[in-house]
Amino acid sequence: MSESVQYITNTQGETVGVLLNLETYQQLTNLSADTELLIGLSLDELQALVESVLSPKTHTQLDNLLIKNADNQLLQKL
Repeated sequence: MSESVQYITNTQGETVGVLLNLETYQQLTNLSADTELLIGLSLDELQALVESVLSPKTHTQLDNLLIKNADNQLLQKL
């Protein structure tokens, strides 16, 4: 098998499986040791994660507040 990935299709042309060469399989299975991969999360958990990501504008505002906080430039309201 010269290609690293080959797809198996049924008689309707739908992809129903995949064949990997050994090197590609080993690379993919070694990735599971990466703790930052989102392996094993349910669709609901992934959706919640997507919705929790900050917008670029909000992320910039948060970064600015963190910088001000580090420089003791934030005023405390009592």
